[in-house]
Amino acid sequence: MTITNLTTTIDPNAIGEQIYSLMKELFPICRSITGNGVRETLKIIGKHIPLEIHEVPSGTEVFDWTIPKEWNIRDAYVKDSKGARVIDFKQSNLHVVSYSVPVNKKMAREELLSHIFTIPEEPELIPFRNSFYKEDWGFCIEHKRLCDLNDHEYDVCIDSTLEDGFMTFGEFFLQGRTDDEIVIFTHTCHPSLCNDNLTGISVATFLAEWVRASSRHYSYRFLFCPTTIGSITWLALNEPQLYKVKSGLILTGLGDSGGFTYKKSRKGDSMIDRTVAQVLCALGKPFEIYEFSPFGYDERQFCSPGFNLPFGCLMRTPNGKYPEYHSSGDGLGFISQKNLAESLKTCINIIESLENNRCYFNTNPKGEPQLGRRGLFRAAGRKHQPPEEQFAILWVLNLSDGFHSILDIVERSGLKLELVKRAADILITCGLLQESPDNDTSKI
Repeated sequence: MTITNLTTTIDPNAIGEQIYSLMKELFPICRSITGNGVRETLKIIGKHIPLEIHEVPSGTEVFDWTIPKEWNIRDAYVKDSKGARVIDFKQSNLHVVSYSVPVNKKMAREELLSHIFTIPEEPELIPFRNSFYKEDWGFCIEHKRLCDLNDHEYDVCIDSTLEDGFMTFGEFFLQGRTDDEIVIFTHTCHPSLCNDNLTGISVATFLAEWVRASSRHYSYRFLFCPTTIGSITWLALNEPQLYKVKSGLILTGLGDSGGFTYKKSRKGDSMIDRTVAQVLCALGKPFEIYEFSPFGYDERQFCSPGFNLPFGCLMRTPNGKYPEYHSSGDGLGFISQKNLAESLKTCINIIESLENNRCYFNTNPKGEPQLGRRGLFRAAGRKHQPPEEQFAILWVLNLSDGFHSILDIVERSGLKLELVKRAADILITCGLLQESPDNDTSKI
């Protein structure tokens, strides 16, 4: 089965429901950049695709970084003078600042308040906060609840551990006809947040299933890692093999109702940048393309000057551009099955376009070949322009010199990629076109 066939057989309702179901299973887990929550998450993903699990010990140096201690948490609460839990980790894992060190003592209200975080402009939402690389602790609550903390003293407990262990990440590799790789990356370190980034995790999982069922020119590597330290670690462990990476895509924020947004790679005109632009344009819906900036998700690690890999980031509403971002508002009700299905299909269209972006040679390049005797010619008529398919055939013949890819022809002709690819297939069948033996279109 080819990827082209897969895009036409997707049932949006069924696939949206399946992606949402996986997110619902993952939602309660308290994830962070290390710990059992990450392992539990990868174990569930492993029911869908066979992940290779990597464990990197605490203290391991990866470029300018060091793998931190492993953090795990069992319980956390703040009790008032009557013994009632006024802040309870078991109600929401967002209530505790991620990576909080153990705490177990009575403390005055003023001291407690200095360790409480809220979002004043969104008083009904619990913020997501972390302290990954600084030993500290804290609680997060809705801003409107601050006025309820009136006791002079509280019992404060964070039953956590911070000790030497491992950072865990998952990897799924699919060999293609060539060793050239397309890398799909998604971060796994956020707790109960859906758009950022259970959508990325779940869409990437189903995308991997689709690619596994397809015929592949490229090899594909799916990475499920904690943000920043995960991508840096993978780069450090795989530096000698990075020459194989021809394109990369970060997946995040794919379930909200906003239009698609794509952030370009540092190169700005790489194959992945041009391909995504064509795919989003073909959707016929509003979208935005941002230039690269060294802020955001893990594209900034892959695009750092020492690597400058062609990695872009696909999302809907950008991070920080919606009020629910990094808060309890980013729950299961914030995303929709319809948007998840559309995001998956868009990702598959991107893969399909990368796969179809071949270079060809015109086997009869001296003048225009006689199309009529091959059944490929129709009179232009009053508008002095041939029918659309014939127009695509002429463009493909003219630019198939071994130096122009299908994507080049699409951009220059203004025709749709599907039409140009169909024209190329027709010409191959007629013997007027053959694939270039050195088909590394990422160099073009």
